[in-house]
Amino acid sequence: MQVVSHPPSGWPALVLNADYRPLSYYPLSLWPWQDVIKAVFLERVDVVSTYDQTIRSPAFEMKLPSVVSLKRYVAQDRPPAFTRFNLFLRDAFTCQYCSAGEDLTFDHVLPRSRGGRTTWENIVTACARCNLTKGGRTPREAGMHPHYPPRRPSAFELQDRGRRFPPNHLHQSWLDYLYWDVELEA
Repeated sequence: MQVVSHPPSGWPALVLNADYRPLSYYPLSLWPWQDVIKAVFLERVDVVSTYDQTIRSPAFEMKLPSVVSLKRYVAQDRPPAFTRFNLFLRDAFTCQYCSAGEDLTFDHVLPRSRGGRTTWENIVTACARCNLTKGGRTPREAGMHPHYPPRRPSAFELQDRGRRFPPNHLHQSWLDYLYWDVELEA
């Protein structure tokens, strides 16, 4: 991960909930500058930090926000959507059979041909090799058991897991609101 002092391309702003925590860690909650300016004018956000870049119109001038916070708190307690990305995030982007982190797909623990359903409780992240090796067999038949039994994660668990996978770059104005291991200046 790289901490940059120059703005990321597109001048995005980090979006914080009303409690000053990011709406999402992975993917990081960023809005394009145009959406942020609109939200500022509609008084939906407070500007917390700005870039040095200024935008102008004939009657208005404003520094581009780099961090904004919502004025109203958005509850984060709804169950996470069952998506491939969230499944990989739940399983820390590793095969649940061999711990590989490459060529990932997903596996039905109880195969669909045996009545297995596509649910949080029956799907695990698997590398292509392990998925092919297990095939249409049960874990017992294949002698392949997931490291952790599949289950529905909470939104909090996915957010916590997302903190472990920072993006390639962070703007320095975002660091006070993120909890990744970054080197601090003395």
